[in-house]
Amino acid sequence: ERVDFSIAAQTQPSREPFRKTTTTMATSEYAAELCATAAAIAAPGKGILAADESTGTIGKRFAPIGVENVQENRRKYRELLFKTPGLGEYISGAITFEETLFDKATCGTPMVDLMKAQGIIPGIKVDKGVQPLFGTNGETVTQGIDDLGKRCASYYAQGARFAKWRAVLHIKDSSGATPSMLAIDQNAETLARYAAICQANGLVPIVEPEVLMDGTHSIEVAAEVTEKVIAACYKKLSDHKVLLEGTLLKPNMVRSGEASESPAPMSEVAKATVRVLQHTVPPAVPGITFLSGGMSEEEASLALNAMNALDTKKPWSLTFSYGRALQQSCLKAWLGKDENIPAAQTALLERAKANSLANLGKYTGGAGGDAAKASTFVANYSY
Repeated sequence: ERVDFSIAAQTQPSREPFRKTTTTMATSEYAAELCATAAAIAAPGKGILAADESTGTIGKRFAPIGVENVQENRRKYRELLFKTPGLGEYISGAITFEETLFDKATCGTPMVDLMKAQGIIPGIKVDKGVQPLFGTNGETVTQGIDDLGKRCASYYAQGARFAKWRAVLHIKDSSGATPSMLAIDQNAETLARYAAICQANGLVPIVEPEVLMDGTHSIEVAAEVTEKVIAACYKKLSDHKVLLEGTLLKPNMVRSGEASESPAPMSEVAKATVRVLQHTVPPAVPGITFLSGGMSEEEASLALNAMNALDTKKPWSLTFSYGRALQQSCLKAWLGKDENIPAAQTALLERAKANSLANLGKYTGGAGGDAAKASTFVANYSY
């Protein structure tokens, strides 16, 4: 007898013999919701605002504009973002830090309700940063698994519907020694465990295996490493029986190292990135939400547009999950002053619209002027 492998069928109890002995996320109580959430985030013309900077990292953002890193200012800034008129037209989801998810705006409205009022799905950063992976050349593995199930349940109750976990891989040479297979395997395994725990608690997991662009390596080396890393992640996701239709991928774009003497042009970045994804990412995944990886706001928009303009097979939405590349001009316009809030919101909306157009392959450049061309690169970036 033919078995119906559709998601609709898998969300119902099955009487097939192998279903009685095999547990998958496709049979969980959250399966339909997970699929709907992931599809909504990956909707055409929309992407993610990554506003999940930790307390320490947001302080680094505030320092250049002379804003003290205290909760009052963090609240004012996140409120500015989520109250930007019309933001929901271009932003489908917003990743928050735990403080923000449970915080209220100055008007007393919960931050999650500000997002929901714009049609923006609240998300949450759930990892607890990286720790040394001993026995390697300075490589790392991400921590935070131990109490993750309990935390995910509380985040879901607060209104979050998706989560993010960042793994960090390093290219320290051009011989293939780094990232090591130990680092690749440990981070892929942890990402898969995180994804399964999230789905068991109703949260769509964003899988983020970031290959840092620090270094002098060529785009060919970046492509080889990124393909190896993403392939390892999907093997582990399969092992953990993660429902791919209820996930999103947040990879780096394939680029030459930041210090390369011969950086590849954006057209080559687009081709190399899409080819790696074609080799590794199953079509069941609804969306690929790129990180900006230290590119300027304008570079990040142009790179995304170049990928979407390619005439090739792209079974997933290629969109954005930008932090620095969405907020840098906004922060500089705000300067911590209430009277500058409209100007800051205008800058944010302009950049969000540019990336929305890039997702559709229709961005022609120029948004934000020269200010949008400033690099956001930070060596060995952590947050």
